[in-house]
Amino acid sequence: MAQNEDNLLKKIASHAKEYGFIFPSSEIYDGLGAAYDYGQNGVELKNSIKQYWWKAMVQMHENIVGIDASIFMHPTTWKASGHVDAFNDPMIDNKDSKKRYRADVLIEEYIAKVEAKIQKEVTKAEKRFGDAFDKEQFLATNPNVLRNQSKIDSINERLGNGLENGDLADIKALIEELGIADPVSGSKNWTDVRQFNLMFSTEMGSVAEDANKIYLRPETAQGIFVNFLNVQKTGRMKIPFGIAQIGKAFRNEIIARQFIFRMREFEQMEMQYFVKPGEEIEWYQTWKAKRIAWHKSLGLGEDNYRFHDHLNLAHYANAAADIQFNFPMGFKELEGIHSRTDFDLKAHEEHSGKKLQFFDTVENKAYVPYVVETSLGLDRMFLAVLSSAYTEETLEDGSERTVLKLPAPLAPYHVAVLPLLKKVESGLPAKAREILTELQFDFNCQYDEKDAIGKRYRRQDAIGTPYCITVDHQTLEDNTVTIRDRDDLSQIRVSIDEVKGKLKETTSMESLLRKL
Repeated sequence: MAQNEDNLLKKIASHAKEYGFIFPSSEIYDGLGAAYDYGQNGVELKNSIKQYWWKAMVQMHENIVGIDASIFMHPTTWKASGHVDAFNDPMIDNKDSKKRYRADVLIEEYIAKVEAKIQKEVTKAEKRFGDAFDKEQFLATNPNVLRNQSKIDSINERLGNGLENGDLADIKALIEELGIADPVSGSKNWTDVRQFNLMFSTEMGSVAEDANKIYLRPETAQGIFVNFLNVQKTGRMKIPFGIAQIGKAFRNEIIARQFIFRMREFEQMEMQYFVKPGEEIEWYQTWKAKRIAWHKSLGLGEDNYRFHDHLNLAHYANAAADIQFNFPMGFKELEGIHSRTDFDLKAHEEHSGKKLQFFDTVENKAYVPYVVETSLGLDRMFLAVLSSAYTEETLEDGSERTVLKLPAPLAPYHVAVLPLLKKVESGLPAKAREILTELQFDFNCQYDEKDAIGKRYRRQDAIGTPYCITVDHQTLEDNTVTIRDRDDLSQIRVSIDEVKGKLKETTSMESLLRKL
C-alpha cells in the first residue's frame, strides 16, 4: 500500500472513532485484533445500508423473499459444502519478522504494483497526447505496457495453476523468484507454504464428554440452500425465485487487516437466485447488471467501480465475477456474483438423503435448480461508503472542514435542529423542540444547542448530516426556518410547513430506489 493510501485509511479510521462510527473492540483491554464495534453513528449508517439493500432486493422483487437462518448448523452441512475438506488459504510465515501472510495475497499485491506501472504509463501518455489519446490502441501497442501485461498474465496463470493443483511448493518458488519481501521487515526469509483451514470450531453439548464439534458458519449461503424446499413450498414459489439473507459469518483469516476490510467476524448480504438449468448464464449477466446499478445509484463515483472476471473458477462455479471498488488501498473486491450451478443443492441431497428438487408443472418434470449468487460484504460496503464520503475541504474564507458527504438517505442523521440561542427565555429551544418532535416521525434527527452555530455546523458536517435547520428570532415571528445544505453550504429560508417535503425529496429511500 502506498504511503498516501495508508495515511488516508488511517485518517478514515481515526475519524470513524472520533465521531462514533467504529471503535476497536474491547478497547479498555487493549483491543482484539481485527475486531471492531459499530458506535452510535456507525450502527445507524450500517442499518441504512442494510435497509437499502433489503428494499432493493426483496421489497422491489415479487419473486425474492428473505430468511434469517441460524449461525449454528448441523456439522454435515459443512462436509457437504466442501468447507471441511477444502476451505483453506495458502499460509506463509516470514522467519525474521514472525509475521504471517496469505501467500496468494502477497503475489496479488505484487501484481497490483505492476498494474500501477501500466497506469503510470497511461497517465503520462494522456498528458502528452491530450484529446488525441487513444487508450485502447496505447494499451495494445506500447512496449512497456505489453511487457508488464505479459508479466501479469504469466504470474496469474502460474498462481492459478498452483492453487488449483495444490502445488504449494511452486507458489513459494514464485514468491522467491519475484523477490517478494515481507512488507514489515523487508526480509525474504520465508517458510514453506501451508494450507490453513479458515473455519472456527466449537463444541455443542451440556457436558464435555458428549460434546459435538460444530462450526461457526463461514458463509450465510448454506442456510439458504438447506431451506430451499421449506421456502419454496410454504411460499408457493415458482422458478425463477430468490432467497435473501443478511447475517454474520466467521472466518479465521490468516491475516485480517486494512481496518474493517478484512475481519474474522463480518456480515454478509446475500441472495441466492434459483433458476432453470441452462438459463443460469443469462441470469448471471442480468444480476451483474442489476448489482452494479444498485451500487452506482448511491453516487459514490462511477469510476470507483469495475468488474473483475475470475480466471480460476471455484469447483462449484461455471461463471464468476467481482465488483471491485476503489478503496483507499486500491481496487478490491466488494461484491461477488457467481453462477454456482447445481453443486450446493446436489451436495446436500447426497449428504442428507433428502430430495431438493423443484417440480416444473409446465414441463411436467422435477429437477435440481441452478443457482446464481450475489454476495456483498456489509462491512466492506460500509467502508466503501465511508471512504468515498470522507472529504477535507478548504472553504472560500480560508477555513478548513472535514465533512462526510454521505448519500443523504444513508446518513446517520438526516437533519439536525439547532436553536440559535440556548437560553430558555429566548423561546428558541422550545420552538426548536416542537419542530424536532414533528420531524422525528419521518427522519432520524439530532438536537444540538451547545456552542456557537458555526461549531455546531462543523460537528454535523463531520458525521455527515445532510441538512441543518436553524431556529432563530425570525422563526417566532413568521414561522420560517433556515435549512443549510451540507455539501454546497447554501442556506434557504422556508416555512416550517414546507420542511418535511423538502427533506423527503432527497433523504428518503424512495429517491434511491427510483434510480434502479
